[in-house]
Amino acid sequence: MKTADTAEDRTGPWTGTWVAERLGVALEGDPALRDLLGLALRRNPRRAHLLVSHVLGKHVPQSPAVVHGHGVALGRRVRGLLGPQEASRAVVLGYAETATGLGHSVADGLGDAPCLHSTRRPVPGVDAAGGFEESHSHATSHLLLPEDPALLAGDGPLVLVDDEFSTGNTVLNTIRALHARYPRARYVVVALVDTRSPADSGRLAEFAAEIGARVDLVATATGRVRLPEGVLEKGQALVAAHESPAATPQAQAQAQAQAPAPAAPGDAPRREDLVPRQRTTPTPLARRVDLAWPDGLPDGGRHGFTPHHRVRLDAALPAMTARLAEALPAGARSGRVLVLGFEELMYAPLRLAAGLEQLLADARVRFSTTTRSPVLAVDDPGYAIRSRLVFPAHDDPADGPGDRYAYNVAGAGFDAVIAVVDSAGDTPALHAPDGLLARLAAHTPHVLLAVVPSHVPGRAPGHDPGRAASHVSRPAPVRTAREGGAARASERPAMLPEPLRGPHFSSYAPDEVGWLLQDLSDVTLEAPTEEREEAIQSGGAHYAESLPVEYQPSEDYQRLFHAALDTSATRIAEAVGVVTETVLAERGARSGRTVLVSLARAGTPVGVLMRRWARHRHGLDLPHYAVSIVRGRGIDANALRYLAAHHDPRDVLFVDGWTGKGAITRELAAAIEEFEQAEGITGFDPEIAVLADPGSCVRTYGTREDFLIPSACLNSTVSGLISRTVLRSDLVGPHDYHGGKFYRELADADVSVAFLDAVSARFDEVTDAAEARAKELVAADRTPTWEGWAAVERISEEYGIHDVNLVKPGVGETTRVLLRRVPWKILALKDAGADLDHVRLLAAQRGVPVEEVDELPYSCVGLIHPRYTRGATGTDGRAVAAR
Repeated sequence: MKTADTAEDRTGPWTGTWVAERLGVALEGDPALRDLLGLALRRNPRRAHLLVSHVLGKHVPQSPAVVHGHGVALGRRVRGLLGPQEASRAVVLGYAETATGLGHSVADGLGDAPCLHSTRRPVPGVDAAGGFEESHSHATSHLLLPEDPALLAGDGPLVLVDDEFSTGNTVLNTIRALHARYPRARYVVVALVDTRSPADSGRLAEFAAEIGARVDLVATATGRVRLPEGVLEKGQALVAAHESPAATPQAQAQAQAQAPAPAAPGDAPRREDLVPRQRTTPTPLARRVDLAWPDGLPDGGRHGFTPHHRVRLDAALPAMTARLAEALPAGARSGRVLVLGFEELMYAPLRLAAGLEQLLADARVRFSTTTRSPVLAVDDPGYAIRSRLVFPAHDDPADGPGDRYAYNVAGAGFDAVIAVVDSAGDTPALHAPDGLLARLAAHTPHVLLAVVPSHVPGRAPGHDPGRAASHVSRPAPVRTAREGGAARASERPAMLPEPLRGPHFSSYAPDEVGWLLQDLSDVTLEAPTEEREEAIQSGGAHYAESLPVEYQPSEDYQRLFHAALDTSATRIAEAVGVVTETVLAERGARSGRTVLVSLARAGTPVGVLMRRWARHRHGLDLPHYAVSIVRGRGIDANALRYLAAHHDPRDVLFVDGWTGKGAITRELAAAIEEFEQAEGITGFDPEIAVLADPGSCVRTYGTREDFLIPSACLNSTVSGLISRTVLRSDLVGPHDYHGGKFYRELADADVSVAFLDAVSARFDEVTDAAEARAKELVAADRTPTWEGWAAVERISEEYGIHDVNLVKPGVGETTRVLLRRVPWKILALKDAGADLDHVRLLAAQRGVPVEEVDELPYSCVGLIHPRYTRGATGTDGRAVAAR
């Protein structure tokens, strides 16, 4: 995440100085508060001052990476507070209008949370699921209009997101209203800043006790706004004194119709830019850019925005931002560009701006939005609102016509402004001589207009009466409860495709495994490791939406693999025997009906070996499938539907290669629970059987030693030439299996069958030991201790990472870090021996330090470079250059 308000963005005095000196208002607390906030005055009978955020993207144009990054960081903190299982059940609620984009960004950081935001725009035909009052706001009434009322009816945590937490009144009103209708056990309040007084802080705890629920608070910075006696009256008098007749909205509108010359580059407007000058040419019309917004994708969270919607948006963003970039004049592509959102429409413009910022490396892209809030503008470097554009509302608001505002745009020297509105706001008032586009054209040489179709539940695409230019969309069918459709199954084809098999898909024999995947072999999905890492950590992409470039091992590395296989084949064979015998013994009479379902792709070689053992020792011909599970997005629901249609779910045994910290173990348990609730299909056991369980995360395992499993050393060339699975909305529809690629071109380097044969050849010599060990385990207490998870949390904090997803424990996971991610450093247990030879070689090849440690429940731990950007330098994880 970029540092907020760098010297390049904001120089000079603190932007609250002007108000502080005149009213005696003091901002006390965390030093970061002044970096996050400035002060302004507003025309409001309830509160004179306004805390102006530098990182919200509302009043102050800011780097979109900074805006999105702050929300994502808060979401990750909430995920850490809740834990993965509770986080997977959470719903995010953002407040209109200022925190709609922030709420979405927090949901991005949580990773798998549906998002809803309150709205002040009633939508005909949509019933309110609730509402509340924001007492200090200029527009007090909030509506909740989820398309699916079940979105608020669950019992998982509700995460309430606002830009500031000043008194707690709005949050208390919200929780009180919702808890009476949808009671739940836990709430989390999230804000950029917490400026409550001690008395207000105590009220939240008392309220939580009153309703019998837990209420937590997560904020970027905390402090207090100290207000002197009579500040409201003094503030109102100060506003009146500075709003001379020439500064009234009507006079401003008349003056701004005459265009000043554009400012030179720089964030602060020049005083002369605020003085009207006579135009010599007519105001140019805005150039309209067709985004090709995906059909059926909501424009935001007014009616709910699910993880499935987020996947679709992520997939469509590159093409949409490319269209915007192509529409910009050549000079603007290396200049200053503002993407200006529209009141509650913040998230879609923010993501477009972030994509444009990445695409236009030579430009300075900034993001802000228009607003209903009337704020005094003062051209002073110690004041947060330097300039103001005033224009009529252009979305036919239910509360009647009125003025709207865009702050810090006039005189800021933008070479181009891209106005992004929804189709409800694309009205004649937008294009009128006193409308927003004309106001912008008076202060920048180029104005572009991009219209996002307004989503109205229940309407067919394209139907928007009364607006010829509008296009209204309908969301894609809801697939699972995790994607926003609690307890509601989607329509789907009567029959699902049969599994893919070798030799047409994979180098395994056709009876060894059936892949419940769709073949994406002809699609280019690979991206450079550094590019993927930056996108994943910034929240701009999910790891399952692309593939790493397949690692091509050197001759030295191939020799290490074969040496490791020779050394460890016996140990692996014994572990295969132990886990298989344990499963068959515990299943008793049902053992012959066991259906092996491996989690692709690391689980697939283990599933094949377990199938071979059952056949070799017991003459059992167990069915074996491979299915996709994606961290943060669950298991492939269509694959589960296929399994339930062809087998008894009680017979299914999920298989994986090894456990790291147990994230997939938890993911599977949550996904199965959600699938059963959504589909009404029960019987699947979420327990995973693994070859190695060094993290003590499962009951059924071959060993809890952390040793080298050679199938972890390579990628597709030891896994049937199949890629890691892919989940991307433009490729995987609601009725499709997750995707995968078959790398036929790597056949000459394939050792998949050689690995299986080398291990299978040792079955006879380890049979006695494996069966004896399995008997011991069946009689023993194998309750998971989650020792590995605790170690990962400790390492995450000790090394200043603060994100368990960037800590990858165990030999297998460490190898993956070195092959697929951007490694920071490797922690290796002293005297780990030859099991880490390949890790040391890969680390040396990539210039990654290996740090030996005395105490570790694993042989090694791989640390992904924290806060990675392609400008990252050093190995301390902090020397990251802002782009």
